[in-house]
Amino acid sequence: MKVAVSACLLGVNCRFDGGNSKNKDAVEQSRTHDLIPICPEEAGGLPTPRPPVEIVGGDGYDVLDGKAKVLTADGHDKTAEFLKGAQQALELVQAQGVKCVILKAKSPSCGCGKIYDGTFSGTLISGDGVTTALLKRHGIEIISM
Repeated sequence: MKVAVSACLLGVNCRFDGGNSKNKDAVEQSRTHDLIPICPEEAGGLPTPRPPVEIVGGDGYDVLDGKAKVLTADGHDKTAEFLKGAQQALELVQAQGVKCVILKAKSPSCGCGKIYDGTFSGTLISGDGVTTALLKRHGIEIISM
């Protein structure tokens, strides 16, 4: 079975800070699944490293619906890049027949269930990132790590 995984969880240095979030459990999936690494933020055209961003005014669903934005702490709007990256991720998983995606917790792209609140204070709120919201809208199962 093919499973898409946040590339940072597989040890790829694509996080905003230039590092990774290598996760033993995610890497272990390669024993039984064909893993497809994805990084929606890089796919959307953002460089690594890059300034941290948070969703301001809601969650990923609100971004998809035009009701919230993805901003840096100094107010630079990265919404277009996040939308482009989410669309790229959706197209990839659909083309590969992926039904389950493992994504990085708390990320403004990949967060599932909890994301930062947009104040850059480290406060978490209930919600999903932009890519997670788009994938869920298309019936893709999300596992958060």
